[in-house]
Amino acid sequence: MKQHRTTAAILSVLVQGLGQFYNGQRLKGILLAAIEALGLVYLIPRFSHAMWGLATLGETTQKFVKVKNSVVLQKGDHSIFLLLDGMIVLLVFLLFALIYVLTIRDAYQTGKLRDEGKRVAGFSKSVSNLKDNYFPHLMLSLPAVGVLFFTIMPILFTILLAFTNYSAPDHIPPAKLVDWVGFRTFTDLVQLKSWSRTFFGVLSWTIIWAVTATITTYFGGMLVALLIEQKGIRFKKMWRTILILPYAIPQVISLLIMRNLFNGQFGPINQYFKAFGLDGLPWLTDPFWAKVTVIIVNMWVGIPVSMVLILGVLTSIPRDLYEAAEVDGATSFQKFRIITLPFILFTTVPVLIMQFAGNINNFNVIFLLTNGNPMKGEYQYAGATDLLVTWLYKLTLDNSKFNMAAAIGIIIFLIIASFSIWNFRRSRSFKEEDMIQ
Repeated sequence: MKQHRTTAAILSVLVQGLGQFYNGQRLKGILLAAIEALGLVYLIPRFSHAMWGLATLGETTQKFVKVKNSVVLQKGDHSIFLLLDGMIVLLVFLLFALIYVLTIRDAYQTGKLRDEGKRVAGFSKSVSNLKDNYFPHLMLSLPAVGVLFFTIMPILFTILLAFTNYSAPDHIPPAKLVDWVGFRTFTDLVQLKSWSRTFFGVLSWTIIWAVTATITTYFGGMLVALLIEQKGIRFKKMWRTILILPYAIPQVISLLIMRNLFNGQFGPINQYFKAFGLDGLPWLTDPFWAKVTVIIVNMWVGIPVSMVLILGVLTSIPRDLYEAAEVDGATSFQKFRIITLPFILFTTVPVLIMQFAGNINNFNVIFLLTNGNPMKGEYQYAGATDLLVTWLYKLTLDNSKFNMAAAIGIIIFLIIASFSIWNFRRSRSFKEEDMIQ
C-alpha cells in the first residue's frame, strides 16, 4: 500500500504546504506556503542580527567623534533595544516553527486518511470542520498571540534583565553597554552587606505585613459580619450600607485623606490628643508607629471586602443545622466552631490565599500613605515601611537599578507562587473539588 502519509510529511518538511498540495488540498497548500513565505521574508534579514544582539548585547558604544572641524555624534549599539529586538524575533520564529510543525502533522494525518482509502476533505469542508471542531481554538488564537507578546514577553524581558548589569551609573545605554553577568545580581543581593541588609529587612517586614494585614482584615470582616447577622440586630441593611462605604470610596481618596489625618504636625488626630492634654504620636515619622499606622488604615480599607464575602457565606448556611445544634444543647460558641467557621473557611480559604498574595504586592496602601518612609540610613534606597514591591518601584523609577529590581521581581513571584500553590493544594475546597472530578 502506498505510504501517502510519509510522502506528504516529507514534502511538508521541505516546503510548508507542499504536503497539502500533494494530498489534493491545493488552496490550503497555497495558503500555508504563503504563510511560510511571509515568515521567511520577516526572519531572513533579521534573525542573524537579532541573535547576535541577544547574545552580545552590543559591542560599540555611542560617542562623539571629531570630523574635520566639527564634532559628530556616532551612534552605537543600544543594549536594551538589541535585547528586545532579539526576543521579538525569537518569539516570532518560535511561532512560525509551531505553525510549521502543525502543518507537517496535518499533512501526515491527511495522508493517513488516503492510505486508509478515505476521502480527503476539500477546502470548504476543511473550513467547515475547523469551525465545527476547532472554533474555540481559532477564536482563542489571536488573544493567545497578544498574551505572548504583551504579557509573556515583558515577563521574560524582566527575567533576562536580572542576569545583566543594567543599572546606573555605569551601564546605562546608549552611552554605556550592558553585559550578561549571570547570577551575580542575585549573589550581590544576598551577600553584599549594603544590599543584603536592605533585602532581608524589607523581606521580613513584607512577610510580617502580609500576614498581619491578611489576618486583621479577614477576621475583622468575619467579626463584623457575625455581629450584623446576630438575632435582634435591627436595621441590618443600614449597617451593611454604612460599613461598605470605605470600600465604595476610591482607595486613592481614602488613603490620601488618612495621610493627612495621621500627619504628626497638623493632623486632626494629634490635634485631638493635644486638646485632651496628651502628646501626639509620630504616626508617619517613627518606624514602629508608621508600621502600626499602615496596618490600621489597611484594616479600614480591607475589612469591608471580607465582611461582604462572609455575609454571603452566612446567608447560605442551612438554618436546619443551627436548629439541630440547639436541640442538642450546643452553646453559641459551639455552633460557631462546629457549623459557622467550617462553612466560612471552606468557601473563603482560596480567597484568603489570594488576599495574602495581594497584600505582598499591596502597593497602594504603602505608597500613598507613607511612600515607604520614614527613611532608614542603613537601607539602600528603601524606607522602614517599604515592601519589596515599593522598593522595586524606587529602584526602577527613582534610581535606575533595573537589574536589581528585576531580581527582586523574580523573588516576589517565587514567594507568591510557591506559597499560593502549596496552600491552595492543601485547602479542603481544592481536595473536594479534585475528588469530584
